[in-house]
Amino acid sequence: MACALLCSASALSAAEPAYDLVLRGGRVIDPESGLDAVREVGIRDGRIQSVATGRLNGRTVIEAGGLVVAPGFIDLHQHAVNPGDLMLKAQDGVTMVAELEVGAADVEAWYAAREGRMPIHHAVSVGHIPCRMMVMGDRPEFLPPATSGAATRPASEEQIAEVCALIERGLRHGAVAVGFGLQYTPNASQWEALEVFRTAARFHASCHVHVRGKGGSGPQNIFSATEEMIAASTVTGAAAHICHVQSSANELTPRVLDIVSAARARGIDVSVECYPYTAGMTEIRSAIFDPGWRREGRYNFSDLQWPATGERLTEESFARYRQTGGLVIFHSNREETIRAVVAHPLTMIASDGLRGHPRHAGTSARMLGHYVREEKLLTLPQAIAKLALAPALRLEARVPAMKNKGRVRVGADADLVIFNPETILDRATYEKPDAPSAGIQHVLVAGVLVVRDGQPQPGVTPGRGIRAPAGP
Repeated sequence: MACALLCSASALSAAEPAYDLVLRGGRVIDPESGLDAVREVGIRDGRIQSVATGRLNGRTVIEAGGLVVAPGFIDLHQHAVNPGDLMLKAQDGVTMVAELEVGAADVEAWYAAREGRMPIHHAVSVGHIPCRMMVMGDRPEFLPPATSGAATRPASEEQIAEVCALIERGLRHGAVAVGFGLQYTPNASQWEALEVFRTAARFHASCHVHVRGKGGSGPQNIFSATEEMIAASTVTGAAAHICHVQSSANELTPRVLDIVSAARARGIDVSVECYPYTAGMTEIRSAIFDPGWRREGRYNFSDLQWPATGERLTEESFARYRQTGGLVIFHSNREETIRAVVAHPLTMIASDGLRGHPRHAGTSARMLGHYVREEKLLTLPQAIAKLALAPALRLEARVPAMKNKGRVRVGADADLVIFNPETILDRATYEKPDAPSAGIQHVLVAGVLVVRDGQPQPGVTPGRGIRAPAGP
């Protein structure tokens, strides 16, 4: 009798599904190992438990034949980080966003405001811009106006110490990096930036920088700005990361990438991101549009587009909107520049996502559909590495949790995107910037489906705040 009961229990146990979810028969691409083959993926308790050639048994099975199974994409430069913003990111295959350029001054409050409310994972830097605004007594807002204290006032030694103290506080509270927008704070000295880099280095934090210069001439230009970042990294040991290189360097982007490549060859930890669009978007009241922004006729008022109306600006409308403020689209690049930068082996992809610009909703699908399938500028595994593995590697030194993201392997987090490589494409445009991407079939965050059969799943909030360990 005991034997019969034991045998019956064993048979019941064997019949139970081994996994919560199985992805069956998809083309698995893992940028870390180089795996690119048909496999089954078994997921349990929010992690990948098996990547197998044989058939797996799961409570839920998703047929992935003809689809690509890839690590969820990680966007290290995303400004719109609220629940309503992030489902569009999920529909573009993104499973984690990070606000690392502007960042936050109060890191604890930033994470607390999002806890339990987000469909995908999220992280933040402690930002030099908001910390400098606090020290200079400015009103809190996204970017400092050109007339603000943060933009116009050099800091005293005491004020630099206050800024660094706020940066240190944010790092002790788990900020994953330090953010800079030096073009928005042109009177922040090189010494001030260096002191903030020193603070970052003590916490093994990378510094994500919108560099301070543009153009190739004059005492302050894109080359001096790039060299400032490389020098700060060399002197302090803090890694430097150049944000949206194509937006800052424009037609000089290839030369900037040559400088960064040479620095990396000498062991300096400098990385670069770009986004696959010819236009950027920023605050019209900011110092970016101070006198001289047209760079001797290189740009004109008609290169600016007002998202709310779609109108191209004139000198008169520019002056009017400059007074009222708001985000403006800046058509500043040629397509050949974008083609070169997205295919460059050094660059990772980050959207600089803001509502009102198609890069918020379409960056990943534009890379995989337009530049991989249509233009054949790079392979599918290369593009996935730029979208998933490279961003994870950038943060690993400070954030151990990133070692299990950006990969499809046993033990990795089940943050995955399943897409059709023949139909994936961005649908967002400058006229309809919130159109979701096509071809993204399923998106998993911590093993939970946030997009299923191409449809966002309402009320699903598995996204978690990703933080660095407390303390140095």
